[in-house]
Amino acid sequence: MSAVLPISDPANSDLSTTESPPGPQRVKRLRWMDAAFEQLTRLFAFLVFSILAAILVSLVLGSAPTLEKFGLGFLWNAEWDPVKEDFGALVPIYGTLMTSLIAMLIGVPVSFGIALFLTELSPAWLKRPLGTAIELLAAIPSIIYGMWGLFVFAPLFQTHLQPKLIGTLGAIPVLGALFEGPPLGIGMLSAGLILSIMVIPFITAVMRDVFELVPPLLKESAYGLGSTTWEVVWRVVLPYTKVGVIGGIMLGLGRALGETMAVTFVIGNAHRLAVSLNAPGNSIASALANEFTEAVGDVYFSALIELGLILFLITTIVLALAKLLLLRLARHEGERT
Repeated sequence: MSAVLPISDPANSDLSTTESPPGPQRVKRLRWMDAAFEQLTRLFAFLVFSILAAILVSLVLGSAPTLEKFGLGFLWNAEWDPVKEDFGALVPIYGTLMTSLIAMLIGVPVSFGIALFLTELSPAWLKRPLGTAIELLAAIPSIIYGMWGLFVFAPLFQTHLQPKLIGTLGAIPVLGALFEGPPLGIGMLSAGLILSIMVIPFITAVMRDVFELVPPLLKESAYGLGSTTWEVVWRVVLPYTKVGVIGGIMLGLGRALGETMAVTFVIGNAHRLAVSLNAPGNSIASALANEFTEAVGDVYFSALIELGLILFLITTIVLALAKLLLLRLARHEGERT
């Protein structure tokens, strides 16, 4: 005797049920919500441009007195005399560019080496502690770097390393001009070295993250063809991550250009143009930090505002050049393809 199986109702079956299409009211509501979300995100995007434009306009208006009095000569005037109201931005601009250049010349290779070690060569037990230590360096406030640089690094640099640099590199005919003068411990070279320590965590973190995004299949294929670690990094990892690498370098450069407190402690804060990196100097950020509260008179105050405007323009130009570099690299890659 065969058993009678119950017949399931197709209307109640999960396999045969289909979701009914939304009604006209729900479709209208969803379209309205989508349009509202689009307008909200567009508002956020234009808010960024509005803030940027507001900052630029305020800096230009604040710089109006010095722009009228000195014109473009403000850029290459090395004088800074509040009593005579004779101001120039050449010394702060030179100090900002030189300290940032020193920081990048040291920070970029070191950051690249650390990121390469963490992603390709480090044993598993060391990756997490070393990565955490790098992130902790990025979390240290800049004023701590400045205090450490003034009270610990500068005396050691003055006693041990600076005399050796003067005795060796200072004897080279052309390069020696950059290392002339007595070992003071403070100056543009000291500021650049402190900045290099500060930018290393940021550049390293970005490089490490983008290196880890490279598909393992690409690297394993290169190793399988007999490539060395350096060849894999140079021919596989870097071409795949060049946009992220350049972005990390620009992040570090932006930090170096705008750093204030750490540079103020060790650069010497002297409005004096000197070729030697051992001599005290000044930067735009340190000049603003030191003299903004002491600015008396419209011209003095306006000169400091114009220094801020110059720093704003320098940062903008650097970012624009980085973007053009990325576009050029992408165009050349397309031509090779």
